Amino acid sequence: MYKLLRGVACCQHAASSGVNVNGISQVGRRLLSTATGHADPADEQVLSKRKFKPQDAIEANEQPAVELPGNSRVVICGGGITGASVAYHMGLQGWGGETLLIEQDAVGGDLPWSACGLAGRFEPSYTELKLSEYSIDLIKRLTQGGLPTGWRQVGSLNLARNFDRMTSFHRMKSQAVAWGINCEILTPEQCRQHCPLISLDGIEGGLWIPEDGVCDPHLVCKAFIEEARRLGVRIVEHCAVKKIHSANGKVARVETTAGDVDCEYFVNCTGFWAREVGTLSKPVVKVPLKAVEHHYLHTKPIAELDPNTPFVRDFDGRIFFRECEGHILAGGYEREAKMVYEDGIIPLSQEARQYPPDWDHFHELLDALLQRVPSFREASLDRLTNSLQVFSPDCKWILGEAPEIQNYYVAAGNKTMGVSASGGIGRVLTDLITKGSTYLDLHILDISRFLGLHNNRKFLRDRCKEAPGKHFEINYPFEEFQTGRNLRMSPIYPQLKAAGAVFGQSMGYERPNYFDLNDKQDEFGLPRFRIAQTRTFGKPPWFDHVATEYRACRERIGIADYSSFTKYDLWSKGNEVVELLQYLCSNDVDVAVGSIIHTGMQNPNGGYENDCSLARLSERHYMMIAPTIQQTRSMSWIRKNTPNHLRSKVNVADVTSMYTAICILGPYSRILLSELTDNDLTPKSFPFFTYKELDVGLADGIRVLNITHTGELGYVLYIPNEYALHVYSRLHQAGQKYNVQHAGYYATRALRIEKFYAFWGQDLDTFTTPLECGRSWRVKFNKQTDFIGRSALLKQREEGVKRMYVQLLLNDHDHEVDMWCWGGEPIYRDGVYVGMTTTTGYGYTFEKQVCLGFVRNFDEQGRELAVSNEYVLSGHYEVEVAGVRFEAKVNLHSPNLPTKFPDREREAYHATRDKPDQADLLSFSTTNLTMTRH
Repeated sequence: MYKLLRGVACCQHAASSGVNVNGISQVGRRLLSTATGHADPADEQVLSKRKFKPQDAIEANEQPAVELPGNSRVVICGGGITGASVAYHMGLQGWGGETLLIEQDAVGGDLPWSACGLAGRFEPSYTELKLSEYSIDLIKRLTQGGLPTGWRQVGSLNLARNFDRMTSFHRMKSQAVAWGINCEILTPEQCRQHCPLISLDGIEGGLWIPEDGVCDPHLVCKAFIEEARRLGVRIVEHCAVKKIHSANGKVARVETTAGDVDCEYFVNCTGFWAREVGTLSKPVVKVPLKAVEHHYLHTKPIAELDPNTPFVRDFDGRIFFRECEGHILAGGYEREAKMVYEDGIIPLSQEARQYPPDWDHFHELLDALLQRVPSFREASLDRLTNSLQVFSPDCKWILGEAPEIQNYYVAAGNKTMGVSASGGIGRVLTDLITKGSTYLDLHILDISRFLGLHNNRKFLRDRCKEAPGKHFEINYPFEEFQTGRNLRMSPIYPQLKAAGAVFGQSMGYERPNYFDLNDKQDEFGLPRFRIAQTRTFGKPPWFDHVATEYRACRERIGIADYSSFTKYDLWSKGNEVVELLQYLCSNDVDVAVGSIIHTGMQNPNGGYENDCSLARLSERHYMMIAPTIQQTRSMSWIRKNTPNHLRSKVNVADVTSMYTAICILGPYSRILLSELTDNDLTPKSFPFFTYKELDVGLADGIRVLNITHTGELGYVLYIPNEYALHVYSRLHQAGQKYNVQHAGYYATRALRIEKFYAFWGQDLDTFTTPLECGRSWRVKFNKQTDFIGRSALLKQREEGVKRMYVQLLLNDHDHEVDMWCWGGEPIYRDGVYVGMTTTTGYGYTFEKQVCLGFVRNFDEQGRELAVSNEYVLSGHYEVEVAGVRFEAKVNLHSPNLPTKFPDREREAYHATRDKPDQADLLSFSTTNLTMTRH
């Protein structure tokens, strides 16, 4: 039998029999005793607790080796690599003497072989990539400064077994130009040249990233700690946090086993315990994380193993391996991870967290490893460690200020790539604490992207079985999770499912992505729950379904479920709500009752914290409609930025779950709605961009907004949930004569892209300003209130913008055979890289690929210059799609699409405008008031 397999058999036998085996370490014997039910008393004490209460890390009769200060401006909890990085960066900012780091055990841990040590640059998003890039550069600087880090730049070899994986590599290669990464597409033979160990069986090619490397996370953590101490940070070990106290909504004091510390800022970097530490405050800070098993296989030293062997990832085999001090360290990600600590009680010591290895569970990965590197069969096994890792519900890092308590920061969920993330996370958290902002848009990682449901333990148990497996899967467009579904559903969900809806999920909400009348019932004749899947980079399988829905919205009537939109009510007894919104919003919200205002909520740098619509229901009452993903984030922003004198006078209520939102859109939508209400819906009585409360069918109190968020004519009806099914049934029944058709998210998204509508979270983010994206006409500089971001926007208006939002229509692109644009494609002007696409899709009217994105102007030295309309319109454009460039026509303003049903209202409104001083359009006069569209 092969040596490695013999090692496997010996370890399995030892674990099952409890017999000691020569070569098994003291830690291994401890693991075997735990596996056979003979845990140490200390472990039993921890595991017997039914609620998280940190145990004292020292004997009761001993005094702490270092006494805690009575106060410290910043308290960092957790001495792992992330907490150490935050401490180091606080020292760099000159806050070292005001920073305290506490650790329940020893900083850095005591089992350095429980991590893989890959320091790689390529991550799924620009933000994650830049954080990793900074981390690697920092590790290099520490190494050059004489600190031991184990850093070696060996490069990473990434293997592909199929066409789609190679396509994803080509997309990464295209992005690398924009992101400043040196990488190369390889043939199978070139892959073997970089790593002679591998078998080419089933390999289609690879991606080589020469500047990636490996390091020792344990040493890097120690280096951070050493430098933090040098910079004045006080570090106290064997000190566990007991409670975090707040006052007036802000962090005030931290209670520990070694005493209390008054503080202004608290940073939760506790890794495995971040979720439980979140429960130690009132209100509870929700940190959705779950621990799963994660194995690392270590061989014994291998003769003549090249120390410069690259870090190899066989994504489709779900495995990786690297050289580590003369032996091989390997691991991978199972399709379904195994949960641990189901009751939420996690042992405090790292040694106690070492689960017995599960060879049955690791077997699939072992087979893939031996297939890829047959010579490993001759290697001798040292150990298989089950070190455990924690994952978030969406498999991304979690960081930022907690929505529940101001000045409470979180950095957790770094998966197995903590060393790649730690440096960048330490820097951005330090920037947020010391400066209030940082150099990257962090919304994709911000803790406010979650709701309370994501912190539900049973939800985490289901979702985090699936999340780790996503780590090595192909990053297809619109990828959906299969677990944690059927959670948030509108009252009309059963009718939509019966109508053939194929669902996507956003913030836990099931919303139809498209409708497919085929195979919509199960074997019992009941409506089937189906999850949308794209799983291609070319023409998607739902293309034809979306085309029919799109045409219905343009030519007849489409009916769509908008219930997932974020919905707030804001009101006050006096004029305070107007004062607050004038301060938070860059547009003028003091408009006539019944008006709808599109506005941004800008940060001090002028970037978008929110992009929303406000309907003025009465003099002192507004309804806010915002993107689905803003449900937690918007509330946090409003609370944080409400001036003190208004806090007790303005009420803000999240009414998202109180209303079902149904949109009817298309040229016959006014006729349809008029059949169900007694109100006059003519343009004179109910103009575009206005609100009315209507009776619909037999129901009353329906909030109706004369907008669709797509550029098409129509209405969004916000219906109290008890009336939702009735109103939907009446709309659908009355619409049959007009051949009404259900429309999903993909169809309404296609409409928005053609109309050049920006999406928050894709086109608009915390670094994008209204002046850059054709929305300066929504910024009212002349209103009396000095709104947030006004100074920055005035400065930008004076100096000129450095990038401009454009729409690009691809020529000579065959949507049947060519790879599609899915966002993140490089844009070239006259052969020079100038920007990236943000939102993309197929334009069913244009019959072309439509890309939205930003264009910059670089001089020969790479410096950014101001961008003007003339500069944008004078260039020749190309968009690179997976390595192939396509010519493109550029637009600076929303186009008027050809239609069989021309309408003055629709044609007059341009969401994106190329003239900053363009006047507001469409003024309608009524008997009692003038409604001006904003």
